[in-house]
Amino acid sequence: MNSGAGGARPRYPHPHVYQLLLTKRYLTSKIMPLLAALAVALCTAMVIVVWSVMGGFLVMLINSGRTLSGDVSISWPITGFAYYDELVKRLEADPEIAAAAPVIETYGLIGLPDGRTETVSIKGVDGPSFSRVTGYNDTLYWRPMVKPAEKDTTRQDLRLGKHDLWKQLFEGGKQLVRTEISKADGQRVDRAAVVPGISVSGFNFREPWGFYPGQPYIRTTEGSKKPVDMFMLPVDGTVTLNVLPMDSKGRAIEMVARTFPVANEFHSGLYEIDHKTVFVQLKALQDMLKMNRAEKIDTASGGVRFSSKPSEEDFLPAKVVSEDPARVTNVLVRSKRESFDTADADKLKVRVEKIYEEFAEAHPGKVPDTTQIRVLTWVDQNRTMITAVKKETALVLFIFCFVSLTAVFLVLAIFWAMVSEKTRDIGVLRAVGASRSGVAGLWLMYGLAIGLVGSGIGFTLAYLVVTNINGIHEWLGQKLNLYIWDPRVYYFTRIPSQLDATNVTIVLIGGLIASCLGALWPAARAARMNPVQALRFE
Repeated sequence: MNSGAGGARPRYPHPHVYQLLLTKRYLTSKIMPLLAALAVALCTAMVIVVWSVMGGFLVMLINSGRTLSGDVSISWPITGFAYYDELVKRLEADPEIAAAAPVIETYGLIGLPDGRTETVSIKGVDGPSFSRVTGYNDTLYWRPMVKPAEKDTTRQDLRLGKHDLWKQLFEGGKQLVRTEISKADGQRVDRAAVVPGISVSGFNFREPWGFYPGQPYIRTTEGSKKPVDMFMLPVDGTVTLNVLPMDSKGRAIEMVARTFPVANEFHSGLYEIDHKTVFVQLKALQDMLKMNRAEKIDTASGGVRFSSKPSEEDFLPAKVVSEDPARVTNVLVRSKRESFDTADADKLKVRVEKIYEEFAEAHPGKVPDTTQIRVLTWVDQNRTMITAVKKETALVLFIFCFVSLTAVFLVLAIFWAMVSEKTRDIGVLRAVGASRSGVAGLWLMYGLAIGLVGSGIGFTLAYLVVTNINGIHEWLGQKLNLYIWDPRVYYFTRIPSQLDATNVTIVLIGGLIASCLGALWPAARAARMNPVQALRFE
């Protein structure tokens, strides 16, 4: 269009057109903006991966806690409480409760076939009722397998063969019995048995990446491991449990030892549990701890004693005057809700407390009242570890977010340098009519574009890492002998990870804000430039 003294003013493209063109040009043709986008991507990916792993760790911890403890526990440790069968019936009559199971929890010593003696947590359970409340059956390790385990790349897992044997062990583990042939009459007899954690015996060595090969190993004095000529404990092995019974007043009596066959082994996925826990048949542990049913015997001589097996040879004549019922230390409760969060647990706790209050009123003076017993949710039972993981997650995120501030300063430094480099371009924009706010918006949009590109790349990278993190770890271990995740330290055999949509959104928005903040100061500097001085800039 021609221009002259009386003619129309020349028409130039709108400043926004220059904005778009310059932004595209700088993003695609300059290395520095790409480096800024890469910094944002790495920081975004780093925070998402860390948050996903720590979040997954917490979720797995909570789920594992429910696996073997139920949703709510009624507890009266050491001496225990009686009439638990009635309490179980009252609990299971509630419409919100799926099942309840009696349990005895105590500590003791276990004598292993190789001569070692270890301190363990011993839990007396009734297999069928315990399975209805917990995921116990799913944790039994020795069971028939058609497909190899995820980490058994060489198909060496012993469970892939001899399905009849594994089926027998699986059924025995559920009932906590070992079926044997009686030497006296040749009949099949079910003996009370134990189910230790897979890491208790030490004969199922856990590889550093978390796989149990099933081959019995023993550690040498040099620290290496070698196979031993000993078949698996669940097949023909025995262990000895040592416990300290208490009387009704909580006073120690005398150490009791008993040898049990091993029915199976369990694998919860939590190393601390798998290493220090042994399940035993409830009735057997009651007998050992003197918590079984006993009769109060009045003798002719005036002596009085408690006995589970009255003997006429000891006291003649004898008269049963009362009965001391069998006792347990815990009753575990499971909700009918499949999805069970903290709020649901607290509501169920209130219902359980009400039921126990009615139960205690029915047996005044014979069972602990509501002020003595402890009613705990699965959150309460694992609160220490859950709180520790939450605090550690917050600390790690704070550290990584602080480190991520480098992205802000990197964007700021790059944009500051680019404003200086593009001073003449800024002058041209101002000369053709761009306002101060328009020029500032150019650089802010530029920062937003870097944030979008960087956050997008970071999310893609984080998604690939999180969804394949265990495969990556396996590859590092097999190819480079680099094992970062040791289950003996981190509890779980697998690296937990969970992408949470809310957390990912927060991180992505944070990446965008960081990029815009990095561009804010250079944008303000560009907006304040005098167009005449900017055009003269060399």
